[in-house]
Amino acid sequence: MPQNQEAWTPERSAQVKEEPAQRAGDTEQNAPSPSLLAITNTVHKLQETFGNAPEVAVVLGSGWASAAQQVQDAQRLDYTALPAFQATGVEGHVSALTVGRMGTQRVAMLGGRKHTYETGDCAGMAGALRSLKSWGVKLIVQTNAAGSLRTHMPPGALMLITDHINATQRSPLVGESGNARFVDMSAAYDPELLNHARKLAVTKHIALGEGTYLWALGPQFETPAEIRMFAAWGADAVGMSTVPETILARHAGLRVLGLSLMTNMAAGLSAEALTHSATLQQAQASGAFAAQFLTDLISSLADVASLHR
Repeated sequence: MPQNQEAWTPERSAQVKEEPAQRAGDTEQNAPSPSLLAITNTVHKLQETFGNAPEVAVVLGSGWASAAQQVQDAQRLDYTALPAFQATGVEGHVSALTVGRMGTQRVAMLGGRKHTYETGDCAGMAGALRSLKSWGVKLIVQTNAAGSLRTHMPPGALMLITDHINATQRSPLVGESGNARFVDMSAAYDPELLNHARKLAVTKHIALGEGTYLWALGPQFETPAEIRMFAAWGADAVGMSTVPETILARHAGLRVLGLSLMTNMAAGLSAEALTHSATLQQAQASGAFAAQFLTDLISSLADVASLHR
């Protein structure tokens, strides 16, 4: 972030939330807002259950859930035990947090995310991500299932997200106050960690694509005409998540790395009908491969000195 841009903190949030009460003369003006109280209670529960925070947290998208089974010395909490976490009703997401280690690297794995298309609220992951930041997490690794716009990345391929397009032009920061809401997104996906992932793929002899991920609101799939437009914009993959969380993570001062698992060719690029069931089937078929690369990636982050300062 630029030097003059402050990240979100509970203290700054409390100050912003209390201003209306102060102007109204509320006698309970120092009481934390419900959202801040939820974050405070969530951080307390995380510390009580897991101890100090791991440096790394992973948001597990469709097809990536089996990576949580690779966590050693695992402890688990349902989202219902964490006041700032919102459960999701999307098939393939388990709404639970698993904490343990991969190799020597401790990690927290979020089994699912709240999607904007579920409620219309694109800030559904704000409480979870801000709680992780307050707990002490430094990096969010985003994973998702996506439709490919490029023939060199067929179903089953992995793509390193180097940038994104917010096609909806919706922001989870609408309504925030202060200069921190003007988040610099010019390097939203951490350059050092992108290079680290590239080197790991070469070492592991993994074909790792790269490209720009486009967020479409959903829940309906895109039309062929929309896909042609998105391709002209420079999109390489399309999906219904990730971008709101990246914005929230950068606002909180978290570093971000992203991976997409291609589960289908986008509309108009194949003869197959697009359904969520088919997406899940392809995700499950390719999930072991994706989960193994993610496991290797998380383990290798123990050697990234900047995460451990």
